Amino acid sequence: MPRKRKAIERTVLPDPKYNDVILSKFINGVMGDGKKSIAEKIVYGAFDIIEQKMKKDPLEVFREALVNARPLVKVTSRRVGGTNYQVPEEVNEKAGRAIAFRWIISVARNRNEKNMRDKLAAELMAIYKKEGATIKKREDTHKMAEANKAFAHLRF
Repeated sequence: MPRKRKAIERTVLPDPKYNDVILSKFINGVMGDGKKSIAEKIVYGAFDIIEQKMKKDPLEVFREALVNARPLVKVTSRRVGGTNYQVPEEVNEKAGRAIAFRWIISVARNRNEKNMRDKLAAELMAIYKKEGATIKKREDTHKMAEANKAFAHLRF
């Protein structure tokens, strides 16, 4: 945390195809080694697959999948009196979206489809239907927070 003042938040330009800032941030999350054009091809290719298979607007499917994947609470480790406690705390929308991005991308990379486009499309469609590994991660996080609700008084 900065000592003097709050860090300035940089503005991210919207993506060229759908003109959406959140999608642009997701593309940046998919990007590896600074290769943004490849990340754009992956995400837009996944959107084309979603449009073909679901016959729905892929941006709406993406937004609904983000809502379904975003955690509302998380647990953080706090050391109090020599003992570590898992303390539940609420997640604001921006941080929750960032966590959802990380979960979606990591789960998609571990899927068994042929290429990243197929993997990402399959994972987004699964999340849209409220199934898949990302939804399981979210539910596990919520269960852990519920189980440790007794330590909520330790947060500050």
